[in-house]
Amino acid sequence: MDQHIAEAIGRPDLIRLDDRLVCLRFETMKAVSALAAVRHLLDTGAVRRGDTLLDSSSGIYAYALALACHQYGMRCHIVGSTTVDHTLRTQLAVLGATLEQTEPCSDLKLDQKRRVERIHEILAEHPEYHWMRQYHDDVHYLGYRAVADRIREAMGGAAGGAAGLTVVGGVGSGASTGALARYLRGAHARAGAPADGPADVELVGVQPYGSVTFGAEHVPDPEIIIAGIGSSIPFGNVAHELYDTLHWISFDAALAGSVDLLRRHAVFAGLSTGAGYLAARHERERAPERTVLFIAADTGHRYVDTVYARHREAAALAELAPREIAHQGQLALPWSRMRWNRAPAVAAAGVIPPRSVPR
Repeated sequence: MDQHIAEAIGRPDLIRLDDRLVCLRFETMKAVSALAAVRHLLDTGAVRRGDTLLDSSSGIYAYALALACHQYGMRCHIVGSTTVDHTLRTQLAVLGATLEQTEPCSDLKLDQKRRVERIHEILAEHPEYHWMRQYHDDVHYLGYRAVADRIREAMGGAAGGAAGLTVVGGVGSGASTGALARYLRGAHARAGAPADGPADVELVGVQPYGSVTFGAEHVPDPEIIIAGIGSSIPFGNVAHELYDTLHWISFDAALAGSVDLLRRHAVFAGLSTGAGYLAARHERERAPERTVLFIAADTGHRYVDTVYARHREAAALAELAPREIAHQGQLALPWSRMRWNRAPAVAAAGVIPPRSVPR
């Protein structure tokens, strides 16, 4: 029996949509990382009950951290973007979290920069606060070990069977897709198989156009940068060398994926899930011998007006296919795909080249 609602909210469902297509569905995925991170900080003495935990958020992490603070008797202070809506503001207030919202800004990079600057101002005023650094600290990987164990158990031991498993999801901070791949590959290696063998776990990251994480900042999306899967500022806990393949997906294509997922499989999920579903279907078609699992990070409720109300505009998935590219200079909307081949990040500014290894 769960001891707190946060534990139930963070536990995912595994839903088989097709013979080789599985949805890992969360109500609020970041509850997994927030709970484990706070528990680890308490266990190691980095923080104590009653301390204030601080971070910046565009919405979902704010709720997850507020829940973790509620469970463990901590105070929570959030510097939030203008995307934090009335429903979430009300929940945070009742949970006892303090929310500061930045001034409205149409430039996402400027909005994120302002929030980080405000974090530093608060830390200067209150050095006793603990900055959670959700985009930079590997402590947020910890919660996904249990999720990897659940995937392996549900799929009968070796994840994906003899032909292997392909995990698809938004890159974001790296603490979901990156962590799952790290734990799944680690368990597979301990079982005696080579880490890069044919039965290994492949990781497919999904990015929006305009994200700097894998070098797409030079291609803007006329709609928005999809929240949660990309960033206009560098993230410190993305392990680039974990990713085999990348998909860049526009708002319009992700909208089509979200609508099709609800219409075809009755899964009501967020916009990043629509992008992941689109990429997962394509990867399944390319390698029909492998099981493909994609992540649904949250429900679709906050996307009712911006996505689902536009369902009549959604393109049929049969009309969508990725453009295969060799480097980021070839990126083009609405959908591009590139083999990354577990290459490390390149520190220099500009385009990040993939390692030249055949598929």
